[in-house]
Amino acid sequence: MNTEVSAAASGSTPAPLQLARLGIDLLGRVPDGVIALLGRFAIAGIFWKSGQTKIEGLAIDIVSGEFSFGLPRLSDSVVALFRDEYKLPLVPPEIAAPMAAFAEHLFPLLILIGLATRFSALALLVMTATIQFLVYPDAWPTHGVWAAVLLFIAARGPGPVSLDHLIARRWG
Repeated sequence: MNTEVSAAASGSTPAPLQLARLGIDLLGRVPDGVIALLGRFAIAGIFWKSGQTKIEGLAIDIVSGEFSFGLPRLSDSVVALFRDEYKLPLVPPEIAAPMAAFAEHLFPLLILIGLATRFSALALLVMTATIQFLVYPDAWPTHGVWAAVLLFIAARGPGPVSLDHLIARRWG
């Protein structure tokens, strides 16, 4: 006799379904704060690395241990990149390039430490939408993942491992 039929007749759940339910139950217990922390680190890294490609003057060589600190400035090619490839409407490349470099450093840093996290996530979500719709419309799989992470952080907040959480606990 079929074991699934006999299990259904006896009122018990087959082992594979029990295992699936157990897995779903365990995943359902993962706190939003853990997901938010992982998302914050991941999305901050993506935008920070992009921002680093736009500036010169601040370098940390992990292999040699050499540090080079100077006032960061835009790389020479960044304005040309905004003029020739990105071509944003309404915003001149001489303004868009430094704004993007600044945003790609400030907002990831704020998201990483969990300060003004929801605002920062929304700012990067707007940047992601701009990139998607005006610059690289075929990159929707990548931008969709970014948008999902940023939307989660904006909707659920940064979680308990954040300055926002400490401030809210201290001052309500």
